Amino acid sequence: MKFMMLMIPAVYQGGNKPGPDFAPDPQKVKQMQQFNEAMGKALTLLDLNGLHPQTTGARVSFAKGQPLITDGPFIEAKEVLGGYWMVEADSKEDVVNWAAKCPADDGDTIEIRQVFGPEDFASAE
Repeated sequence: MKFMMLMIPAVYQGGNKPGPDFAPDPQKVKQMQQFNEAMGKALTLLDLNGLHPQTTGARVSFAKGQPLITDGPFIEAKEVLGGYWMVEADSKEDVVNWAAKCPADDGDTIEIRQVFGPEDFASAE
């Protein structure tokens, strides 16, 4: 089964909007790299990346069939993604157990979501 683990860092919470030059602490990056290596030995790590701050991004929303493009920062955003992992595992519990080992900062959140696969739609044929 595929799962996406979504990192929601505390640095973005409470209306904080780090500037476009924001970069994580090098020591925290090293700790995260070590975690990623260990998790990659236990689960199949398909992809992972940290994301640049929302101040450098854009959103495309839709209303009545029309796109509305908004450049960052996004004032209405309460939870902002800071990065993700795409993994394959035998169960959600395996992924949860690895997420619990993450060297996250106080207030960080990791959301885990199973990815739909072809088997989820086999009965629709």
